[in-house]
Amino acid sequence: MVRTPLTPWERERGERFGTLLRRARGDRSMVEVAAAAGVSAETLRKIETGRAPTPAFFTVAALAAALGISLDELAATCLPAGLPEDAARPPALSA
Repeated sequence: MVRTPLTPWERERGERFGTLLRRARGDRSMVEVAAAAGVSAETLRKIETGRAPTPAFFTVAALAAALGISLDELAATCLPAGLPEDAARPPALSA
C-alpha cells in the first residue's frame, strides 16, 4: 500500500500535537502516561517527536484522557496559526 506523503501543514500539526503532549506530560514518565492511555511507550514517543504526525483518533482520545486534556483544547492547539476554529471543521454530512 502506497501512503500519500504528508503535507507541510500535516507535519506542522503533528509537531504541535507532540509538543502539547510533552508539556502536558510534565514530570510524568513516557511509560507511565502510555500505560495510563493503553498505548505503547514507543507509540507515544513517535507521536511526541513528530514521527507519527497523524495518530488514530482513539489513540489521541486515550492520551487526552490520560493527560487531562479536552479534545477541544487539542483541536484548538493543533490549528494553523491565524485560522479560525470554524475553518477546520469538516462540512456537515448530508443524509
